[in-house]
Amino acid sequence: MNADAAPPDGRDPQRRRIIFLDVDGTILEHGVNVAPSTAPAIRAARAAGHLVYLSTGRSASDIHPRVAEIGFDGAVTNSGALVVSGDEVVVDRPLTREAAERMLTAMRSRGIRYFLQTRDGVYASDDMAELMRDYAAALDAREAAGEEVRPEDSLVGLAQRTFPRADDADLDRIDKAVFVSDHEEGLEELRADLGDEFLIVPGSMPLPGGSNGEINERDTTKGSAIELLLEHLGLDAADAVAIGDSWNDIEMFEVCGVAVAMGNAHAELKELADFVTTDVLDDGIANAFRRLGLI
Repeated sequence: MNADAAPPDGRDPQRRRIIFLDVDGTILEHGVNVAPSTAPAIRAARAAGHLVYLSTGRSASDIHPRVAEIGFDGAVTNSGALVVSGDEVVVDRPLTREAAERMLTAMRSRGIRYFLQTRDGVYASDDMAELMRDYAAALDAREAAGEEVRPEDSLVGLAQRTFPRADDADLDRIDKAVFVSDHEEGLEELRADLGDEFLIVPGSMPLPGGSNGEINERDTTKGSAIELLLEHLGLDAADAVAIGDSWNDIEMFEVCGVAVAMGNAHAELKELADFVTTDVLDDGIANAFRRLGLI
């Protein structure tokens, strides 16, 4: 990449921009590591007058401390169900109770494990909690045997965490679900059951076999949330920049004036991007910011 190249859209690099950054695979590598150049680049862009928001599938309460401490102007979380700008809640659109119950019925009837995300936390089905405990025990056994345990083997830190039970979640406050199926057909089964009302996209948990992904209400996406935020702020979508790596970033790419795929992004996402930056730990965000003239 030529970091000194002109911005790909030909816009004045000094014009104020609003940047939306995915978290996992964009800021964080395997839920653990952040490139040393990332935080300085984000802070420099903000100091130059640009706005920088997180845009993530994660719950607002589940932002890694290494990410939160960087400092942002706000965040799109839960894949667009919640949007905060500064201290102001701009969008808060949980599923209706009826939609939440339909989603739960579909996952339970298929024997699919799940997490439920709310504005304030993440809840695990009993079988999902059991899977995490078994996975953590397997990792401990590997370490005890002197085997290498890589960051990507830890399921983005999920295996080491304790979650409240899904049965205790308020069904009037569910924003989305993350699911794990034992078989490859799990994702397509849920699309068959829920596809008229929900958006089901593949996930990136490094599990052996099976399938996993995310379930959102069909019209609740990062893209639709960004449109609402831009309207609230009185900003033009042409001045918005999206940077991401995964399936749940597609709608974000579609609404922002410039779309940037990480070097480690899915090939399909790269095809939708205006340009591809370097990998998450290879200064991907900093290189993108330089090419866009933000820093």
